[in-house]
Amino acid sequence: MTTTLAGGRAARRQTMRRIRPRRSPAVPLLLAVWAGAMGVLWLWWHNTPSIADNNSKILNAGRITGLLAGYLMALVVLQMARVPALERRVGSDRVARWHAMSGRYTLSLVIAHVFLTMWGYALQGGRTLGDIVQQTIDSINQLPDMGKAAIGTGLLVVIGLVSVGGIRKLMPYDTWYHIHLMTYAAVFLTFWHQITTGNDFAVEPVAKTVWYVLYGSVTALVLWYRILTPIRLNLRHRMRVEAVIEETPGIVSVLIGGKKLHRMGAEAGHFFRWRFLAPGMRFSSHPYSLSAAPRPDMLRITVKAIGDHSAALRKLQPGTRVWAEGPYGAMTASRRSQGKVLLVAGGVGITPMRALFETLPGAAGDITLLYRANTTQDLALWDELSKIAAERGARLMYAVNSPEGERPDISAETLRRKIGDIERHDVFMCGPPGFAQQVYEALRGAGVPARRIHHESFEM
Repeated sequence: MTTTLAGGRAARRQTMRRIRPRRSPAVPLLLAVWAGAMGVLWLWWHNTPSIADNNSKILNAGRITGLLAGYLMALVVLQMARVPALERRVGSDRVARWHAMSGRYTLSLVIAHVFLTMWGYALQGGRTLGDIVQQTIDSINQLPDMGKAAIGTGLLVVIGLVSVGGIRKLMPYDTWYHIHLMTYAAVFLTFWHQITTGNDFAVEPVAKTVWYVLYGSVTALVLWYRILTPIRLNLRHRMRVEAVIEETPGIVSVLIGGKKLHRMGAEAGHFFRWRFLAPGMRFSSHPYSLSAAPRPDMLRITVKAIGDHSAALRKLQPGTRVWAEGPYGAMTASRRSQGKVLLVAGGVGITPMRALFETLPGAAGDITLLYRANTTQDLALWDELSKIAAERGARLMYAVNSPEGERPDISAETLRRKIGDIERHDVFMCGPPGFAQQVYEALRGAGVPARRIHHESFEM
């Protein structure tokens, strides 16, 4: 059974009003981050008149790694704050990659800072490298706030270990997610020793003030966007499950009703983090894209059962309260720069593509959707897609395995043959990482510039 939730021409008119092609602010933001790192290094340089011997070199290396680690910790938390300017302009997946990379660098710098500083202290006290463990214990017992810092460092190590690709894949998503939230506690615990034992902040009151402002601002953003904004959104819109409908075997749509949902700022291509207040699901929050244009009284998500949470959605009862955070994501009409658009969906990646297929403005023949699935039975929402294509004069194509299981050829040559002017298209793409990489390479080979290939992965 399928269900149609269409916004039709009204949704396209709303999308047309919102189309303001904008460049991503990623490059200016990265330049600002590097400028901040240079400022941190200047602070060390300014407060270091000379380096006399090897012991001083080791201690100063510990200072540098400590200052950089402290700076990156603030950025790591900022990247978790769900700031709309980052989530919707840069893109949630890109911010998530920044967060993962920043976390790895931060943990490496923290470990280097602890090792180098304790080694330097040991040499300063007439000890050797072999006494570094005892030196660490003595420092924790004697220096202010070092006990908190040790606990925070331990938490960072645990978080880093469970975030390693192989380990993370073995863990349930909810377990990993809640362990990851301990980053806030780790940063809080390690912050105080930076102020009380950091030489640079002891001799530079201005630097201490800047550090307080940096961490205070990040804390304020976390409180506002991760706690207060979701509370306000959910109290205002009071969302509930209206119906759960099986689209194809293993794929269900959840219709979510509420008050004045058009004032949430959601667009086709956006996703929310959804929490369903049903037994066994209250403490699970997962990202799912809108699979239809948002309506004032209804939102829809379409989900494939690939885990405990997604499989449990089919059992939701009408009236179940819904807690949502968002909207997030940058894969919306505002990314469009060309008149013609190709939408590429792999598997359940059809959900945001279906919403865009309905709402992106365009004349007959301007919008094309390519849908990749294993079999024709796996083509979820196909009846809706066919109806939208017929109404809009859009092109709808699918690529499925042969009866013998042979995968279809999605290459540069195939794309050029099927879409003669593909190099003049914007491309929106959603699907599993391997599929997305294959299609990206084919698109680049077909002459599509990288700046016009728009993709988000919601594996966060």
